[in-house]
Amino acid sequence: MTELLAKLFVRNHENTKDPAVRTAYGKLSGWVGIVCNVLLCAGKFLVGLFSGSVSITADAANNLSDASSSVISLIGFKLSEKQADEEHPYGHARYEYLSGLMVAMLVILIGFELLKSSIDKIIHPEAVVFSWVSVGVLAGSILMKLWMMCFNLRVGKRIDSQALLATAADSRNDVISTGAVLAALLLSAFTPLELDGWMGLLVAAFILWSGAGLVRDAMSPLLGKAPDAETVEHIRDRIMQYPGVIGTHDLMIHDYGPGRQFASVHVEMAAEADVLASHDVIDNIERDFLREEGLNMVVHYDPIVTADAAVGDLRREITGIVAKIDERLSIHDLRIVPGTSHTNVIFDCVRPPEFGIPDKQLEREIQQAVRERHPDHFCVITVEASFAPIPKMRSEELA
Repeated sequence: MTELLAKLFVRNHENTKDPAVRTAYGKLSGWVGIVCNVLLCAGKFLVGLFSGSVSITADAANNLSDASSSVISLIGFKLSEKQADEEHPYGHARYEYLSGLMVAMLVILIGFELLKSSIDKIIHPEAVVFSWVSVGVLAGSILMKLWMMCFNLRVGKRIDSQALLATAADSRNDVISTGAVLAALLLSAFTPLELDGWMGLLVAAFILWSGAGLVRDAMSPLLGKAPDAETVEHIRDRIMQYPGVIGTHDLMIHDYGPGRQFASVHVEMAAEADVLASHDVIDNIERDFLREEGLNMVVHYDPIVTADAAVGDLRREITGIVAKIDERLSIHDLRIVPGTSHTNVIFDCVRPPEFGIPDKQLEREIQQAVRERHPDHFCVITVEASFAPIPKMRSEELA
């Protein structure tokens, strides 16, 4: 069904890297959510009104909020396709993240409303009128929500949309909550137990817990989420394939919304090589990432002395030293300044953002390890936090 809908309503549906195709998928998901949830809301509301079940009526209200969420997602995708302007030179793609946050807040709101009505039903219990029509409507709702979950999950993964993945998680929550309501209805009908209010309370707690997770996931890219380790490795491995590249460091990725990523990275190349040739390689790196992956990459050229064997040996030696302290540590921009009484070894050491050893203590440990091997060497170390996961050292870097 997902493929059929994509073929019918998304032009050029296989080219998901195209922003227009991506937006079309988002709009399709929004309309599907609106239609399905309005139908479910109407059916459950009538059944809840007839049976007097607060949990069924609350579940109908939950579907109404889901329809509202779909409207918000639809508007978010529409606004995110606006072109960049003078006030927003990086575009408006973050509207999609904002719509995901609003959907998460609606989930929490409906959870509080259900919590309130469930507590009232526990304090003032009323008998629930059982009918097989109610059972049929709830069972049909579960099946439809299962399909909606699968639909949004497939589309969300296809276009890498956090908003649609949140919608899929919300549909999963609806399957669980409606299943609980159905269980309460059956138990109340065939046993002396009146579980309508208590089951509504459990469903409310689950919705609130899930909503908190959705808020956290929606806030993460807005607050500047670090790129995942797979992305960092992919960028590094690809850059290392270009001729003359010795290494990379200081990768930073800024996310202004889906399809609006900007990155900067330092690329190490031999200082003895032709500058124009190295500059041409850097131009190719930037151009290829933009054309093939839609990533606006700015590359900083770092010349590395390769003709001096002593510098290379010391770089590998200190790389091994910091790796023994913690494998997440790395160094770059090492240079040697000889003096009459001692030799200054100047380099940067990169650590994870959350690191157990204070910077000054880390400097002392590295300095001590180097002085044990080279008593006349004095390390001038700049410790800096990484803005991306630090790739593991390669064997050739530790050799």
